[in-house]
Amino acid sequence: MIGLGTTAREWLNAGLSFFYPEICQICGQDRASPEECYLCTGCRGRVKHIEPPFCERCGLPYEGAITTAFECANCKDMDMHFSSARSVAAAKGELLEVIHKYKYARAMWFEPFLGELLAERAAPVLQSGKWDLIVPIPLHATKQREREFNQAERLGSRLSDATGIPLATGLVRRVVATRTQTQLTRAERVTNMKKAFAMQEGMKLSGERLVLIDDVFTTGATASACAKALRAAGAAEVCVWTVARGT
Repeated sequence: MIGLGTTAREWLNAGLSFFYPEICQICGQDRASPEECYLCTGCRGRVKHIEPPFCERCGLPYEGAITTAFECANCKDMDMHFSSARSVAAAKGELLEVIHKYKYARAMWFEPFLGELLAERAAPVLQSGKWDLIVPIPLHATKQREREFNQAERLGSRLSDATGIPLATGLVRRVVATRTQTQLTRAERVTNMKKAFAMQEGMKLSGERLVLIDDVFTTGATASACAKALRAAGAAEVCVWTVARGT
């Protein structure tokens, strides 16, 4: 977990080993220790990383040979308020199951794996630019009380540690308890997110370049709505990074 020393981590792993056998918590077949986040080599290897070519704006991967930069139909139809969005891997199979168990079943032992996955791909890109703050997309207060943690905030903390870019958790808040986006169409997602975010009272920006963090990116409606609030408050640029990319 975040900030644990070596001794504390050893005690935590010992406790996990007592309650959970050293078996992969995804396939249930191959060996996987607490140090391996209960995720075996085979399941890790089936995570499908996103590689070019992809949409220059939202990072949607494209199967085929493309030699020039392009923007997908989704981005052309929507008014995106972020400059670019990138995801590490496709939100399917083993990775999607890991994320769901982490978020909805409090399988916190998967967090270091997700954090490392994000940092390995995002950190070199972010460190080559001049980004001022990492901003996790906030949950509504009601949902955060139910879940007891914000996965974007925790993953953002790990990326902050890897890059040295400060984490800012108090800039923006979710002011509308929106419906879950999972079963909504693209148009419904955009409507659902309108006016969902606002700056914390008294918070203003002065040309900062911000990195929005979340676990999954699908149509971009959530990230765009959050970026819109940040841009309206004075951010010069907002990019987005997520662990997984849905379709």
